[in-house]
Amino acid sequence: MGIPLIQQIRVGAYVVGKRLRGVDRYPLVLMLEPLFRCNLACPGCGKIDYEDDILNKRLSVEDCLAAVDECGAPVVSIPGGEPLLHKQIDAIVAGIVARKKFVYLCTNGLLLEKKLHLFKPSPYLTFSVHLDGLEEQHDRAVNQPGTFKRAVAAIRKARAAGFRVNVNCTLFNHMDADEVAAFFDFCSTQLDVEGITVSPGYAYERAPDQTHFLTRSRTKQLFRDIFARRGAGRWRFSQSTLFLDFLAGNQEYRCTPWGNPTRNIFGWQRPCYLLGEGYAASFRDLMETTEWDRYGTGNYEKCADCMVHCGYEPTAVADTIAHPLKAFRVWLRRPRTRGPMAPEIPLENQRPAEFVFEGLVKQLSVQASEDRPRAKSDAA
Repeated sequence: MGIPLIQQIRVGAYVVGKRLRGVDRYPLVLMLEPLFRCNLACPGCGKIDYEDDILNKRLSVEDCLAAVDECGAPVVSIPGGEPLLHKQIDAIVAGIVARKKFVYLCTNGLLLEKKLHLFKPSPYLTFSVHLDGLEEQHDRAVNQPGTFKRAVAAIRKARAAGFRVNVNCTLFNHMDADEVAAFFDFCSTQLDVEGITVSPGYAYERAPDQTHFLTRSRTKQLFRDIFARRGAGRWRFSQSTLFLDFLAGNQEYRCTPWGNPTRNIFGWQRPCYLLGEGYAASFRDLMETTEWDRYGTGNYEKCADCMVHCGYEPTAVADTIAHPLKAFRVWLRRPRTRGPMAPEIPLENQRPAEFVFEGLVKQLSVQASEDRPRAKSDAA
């Protein structure tokens, strides 16, 4: 496993404590987005298509740490945008580490070498570097040649400096099992990262390219084909064994959208990191007033093909704690790659997609443009 023992123990104790107190809905990972601005424009991304007034906004250090305290999750993931563009990202990370939360700073790696001196190695800090395959596949996925080499160089420098590093990989339908297996071999044997976080891509509503996302059936078969390859046993993943088993079609899981709540420049995003259909002013408001049963595969058309870790990893972790022997058997034998798959969630009763994000973005853009002169006036 690519998850350090101290983190497994702390997260396990946290989940057990919630279960003993009868808490059904609780956060596992806080998705903290301090900005949307990025130095890449990947065709599969739905996070950067905003007006400049929004792309120029930042969460303050105080906002970020208040969200960490308010949420209480033991793990904090800092995606974006590109977090290393935030001028106070070092103070944000230092504040989270001081709270003994496990921080995963997600980055495309292009600024990592330049910014590395701002951070100190810690068992609580992991740089999660985005790589979507080997050089040809990755540079095509991010639509910029040379990014793979720069990210790999940054990973090696960070590892040499004593930092924890893992690779964050999103799979799309242009990659086959042999290419993915070769990439996992490279990460596990040559790149010396602690683990790989892997997930099928999600068809963001505003992603420029909507043609290269995987359906659930194709996702399951792809992961079965990948795990059937020779050498699969030596790959290290920064994920639970049962989530990987779910990707291979062997577990029937429902999404746990509240497991990875998102705080960004607009507030607490409803219902999850992948879908933006409104915002709550506080974490408590998010948890208590979001109509959770309206979302998830089988409930909502936009969720039909989703198998992304931010929704299903919390489900798998809870199942691991509840059924440790099952998890151990899967870990021992690895995910099954033959035989019948777990029954799929029926879609007959799902409600149709509501395309509200466009209108929401326009509303937020107007608000952001109105806030800018008001802030200048207050400063004067």
